[in-house]
Amino acid sequence: MVNITLLDGKKISFSEKVTGLDIAKKISTSLAKKALVIKVDNHLKDLSSEISKDATVEIITEEDDRGLEVIRHDTAHILAMAVQELFSDTQVTIGPVIENGFYYDFSRKKPFTEDDLEKIEKKMLEIISRNEITTREVWDRKKAIDHFKKIGEHYKAEIIESIPKNEEISIYYHGKWHDLCRGPHLSSTGKISKAFKLTKIAGAYWRGDSKNEMLQRIYGTSWRSKDELDDYLKRLEEAEKRDHRKLGKVLDFFHFQEESPGSVFWHEKGWQLFQSLIDFMRHQQLISGYKEINTPEILDKSLWEKSGHWEKFQEHMYTTTTPDERVFAIKPMNCPGCVQVFNQGLKSYRDLPLKLSEFGRVHRYETSGSLHGLMRVRSFTQDDAHIFCTENQITEETLKVTKLILGIYKAFGFENVLLKYSDRPAKRVGDDRLWDKAEKALLEAVKATKLKYSINKGEGAFYGPKIEFVLKDSIGRDWQCGTLQVDFNLPQRLEAFYVDQDGIKKHPVMLHRALFGSLERFIGILIENYAGKLPSWLSPVQVAVLPISENFDNYAKKISNELNKNKIRNIIDLKSEKINYKVREHSISKIPYLMICGAQEEKDNSVTIRKLGDEKQETLSIHKAMDLMMKDCSVPTIQELSH
Repeated sequence: MVNITLLDGKKISFSEKVTGLDIAKKISTSLAKKALVIKVDNHLKDLSSEISKDATVEIITEEDDRGLEVIRHDTAHILAMAVQELFSDTQVTIGPVIENGFYYDFSRKKPFTEDDLEKIEKKMLEIISRNEITTREVWDRKKAIDHFKKIGEHYKAEIIESIPKNEEISIYYHGKWHDLCRGPHLSSTGKISKAFKLTKIAGAYWRGDSKNEMLQRIYGTSWRSKDELDDYLKRLEEAEKRDHRKLGKVLDFFHFQEESPGSVFWHEKGWQLFQSLIDFMRHQQLISGYKEINTPEILDKSLWEKSGHWEKFQEHMYTTTTPDERVFAIKPMNCPGCVQVFNQGLKSYRDLPLKLSEFGRVHRYETSGSLHGLMRVRSFTQDDAHIFCTENQITEETLKVTKLILGIYKAFGFENVLLKYSDRPAKRVGDDRLWDKAEKALLEAVKATKLKYSINKGEGAFYGPKIEFVLKDSIGRDWQCGTLQVDFNLPQRLEAFYVDQDGIKKHPVMLHRALFGSLERFIGILIENYAGKLPSWLSPVQVAVLPISENFDNYAKKISNELNKNKIRNIIDLKSEKINYKVREHSISKIPYLMICGAQEEKDNSVTIRKLGDEKQETLSIHKAMDLMMKDCSVPTIQELSH
């Protein structure tokens, strides 16, 4: 007898072993038609998997995001299958699911073209229509290696050789075509949605190592329906228009070059934007009780060993050995340096919570293939803070941080924010007792916020569990920005302590907190969210003063001086161009306000104002114009936004 427990607690009994499809049919015929895979005691399995002992089973359909992931995984397989049916000289490597889709890497001497993508899509539709049956086999390791070497699939053989000895070698067949894969997969190719699209071709080194062969990567997206696919492709098209790398060039904000890969060369306007963000943050933190510090960028290896970074994070660290044979590392994180500041002088429980903030530049080695404009760099500035507190203060401080983060995001127009709670990863420091305490404390604090949250198993930092703040931009994309981490480990490892009310030395709890996360990345997000049209208070240039002709240059300078007195960032365009050309040029540069002046304006001591994106214009006295600029270009506070 096999007893199956469903998610709602209902039990179904079978006289002998049973498959997922049998269970779905027992529940209802309609569910059996919609079923894609099953979850058996927390493990996703094929619908055809046999269950021979009591288990808890969940039927996964396409409405479930896990079902959509399986559809995408199958579509990646069908992509590889189609490529090899069309181009038999191609070796397949890996083809994982990614956000919104999938990719597959191929080894082929001749480059794929855009025309090839159309042919591949057509072949994929043909394979889906053939409704090839999908089956799974478990092979002997040696047999699998020999087989793939024999058919010329050397990459597959190499992957199998690297699989741990205790893991099964799982082979999936779609008709006669087969691939190494853990699964699960749909029962046939006919179950795969036809709502897919191959989106682009890119290069990718085998296993991300530039010393290896450059492979050809084909990206695709797959959805439940054509409507979902069309919506996504429209978002993709819009995202392309908003690409911060293109807009950054148009707006003259920054550039990158190979002499320092993954590092930003900030231009004047971009650096002004960068500094405006810091000024805004600095003010918000000051009124929230933070004390700003700054710590060295280079620290001795011994400190990184004590903190645990050397063991867990070394492959991402830049290191150097000096002539006196000391080993130093450029900091990938600010926290060990911050603890050294805390450790100066005796601290009492009365000093807690102590909030130390830092705009610290950090450096992390990322593979060249993963670098992406401002979104993924090797050198960036964290708006870090570390809150040293007692265990009893964790919930209260978490609520304060959450309120601060949400208020700041609101200032930038982001009001749709999701919390993600992440617990201990496999690779971590500290014993389980401390992790139990940290996870319990942070989860209680998350619940106390009364905000919507999800759980990311095993995605915490190596020293503590964390909350990630995920915001949604104007075209519906999710961005993970702020974080809050509870750390019992680092204060112990770095010997931080305070004296409690009984005169006993105790280790504080350390809350790691970032609001934007990376300033560089947040600027990239802002540029794309606003399509380059930044809010007036944040724009590097807030006003362009445009005289109609050189006869009014002196009057334009007078207007600029008034703007300078009121701390409004402005430029004067004294070029001998027609006014329509000037208006068009500065509109392309996304300057929020244009102030136009000619004979009538000089006579009336006024100025004609045109706001970006508005065809209408109005003429105001200089006094009223300055009042308008002061109101619209001043930095908002969280307190103002809350009213």
